[in-house]
Amino acid sequence: MRIYHSEMSKARRARTELDGGQLVPPWECPERVDMILAGLRKAGFTEIVEPAEHGLAPVLAVHDADYVDFLATCWDDWQALGREGEAIAWIWPTRTMPGRRIPSCVDGRLGHYALGADTSICGGTFEAAQASKDVALSALDHVLATGEPAFGLCRPPGHHAAVDQFGGYCFFNNAAVAAQRALDAGLSRVAILDVDFHHGNGTQQIFEQRSDVLFVSIHGDPMTCFPYFMGHADEVGEGEGAGYTVNYPLPEGTGAEVWFHVLEAAKERIRETGCELLIVSLGVDTFEDDPISAFKLSSDDFTEMGRRLGALGLPTLLLMEGGYAVEEIGVNVANVLSGMTSGVVERG
Repeated sequence: MRIYHSEMSKARRARTELDGGQLVPPWECPERVDMILAGLRKAGFTEIVEPAEHGLAPVLAVHDADYVDFLATCWDDWQALGREGEAIAWIWPTRTMPGRRIPSCVDGRLGHYALGADTSICGGTFEAAQASKDVALSALDHVLATGEPAFGLCRPPGHHAAVDQFGGYCFFNNAAVAAQRALDAGLSRVAILDVDFHHGNGTQQIFEQRSDVLFVSIHGDPMTCFPYFMGHADEVGEGEGAGYTVNYPLPEGTGAEVWFHVLEAAKERIRETGCELLIVSLGVDTFEDDPISAFKLSSDDFTEMGRRLGALGLPTLLLMEGGYAVEEIGVNVANVLSGMTSGVVERG
């Protein structure tokens, strides 16, 4: 399986994350990339290539132009004020103050565009986000050209990024950008299967009124798990998109038996809708020892996950989402790819 990776994806090195009332080093860090690459190489995945540059046009096909401009200028605007720390939102247009106008100052714009206070903006953020979507799009181009699966080692991740909001370490929604690119290339319907522990609120928001993208997510119950306010089972899409959003919220502590049972239901929904391409938002934070998640999958379970995904029989693009800097992250990603390769071989 071909792997796409850019060293520029490590340009973002944030120092701060708000966690438990303290500013701590972020769980999402450049070291994740090196750990994953080491695990892939050890497992025999040696075809690792640089992505091509794709510009901002594919991003603007799913994201608001003013939002993209904000991401491009935020760090410079923040530094121009003489701020010593990183750019972190501290005021929002809340339920009682819906924010009918976007402020001109960087503090107000941060509040308008930020999902939460968990994710700071630092030097290199915009450059890393551009590299991440280039990884996704180059991997997609390979899948579309060959029919073979490919893995995009995206960093920053993307599935929490909405049309005009960032958060959860995400700035551009790589899976959404890739899905739109595939549709623009002539496909009729694309499935995005999100297996990250955390619900892909951004992906759902981008596509929930459309029927050309089926969004299916298996995740922690939003009543107790980030991002909290989306991902309930009764959220099924709106208007033309009714029936094309499928959420499977599961309780904390869910193990492999229940998780794989739900995966089979998700696969059946993908089959029913006649999708021509599968994009997997691959979070391996369902791992039992992930520091900020609460499912109980073992490293061996990720091999089975890959096998079952491969058995679905669709051209498949896998894009990195969550899964944090624990020793097993590289093993878990490599196991998914190994299992998927074996699933493809078995199907053939």
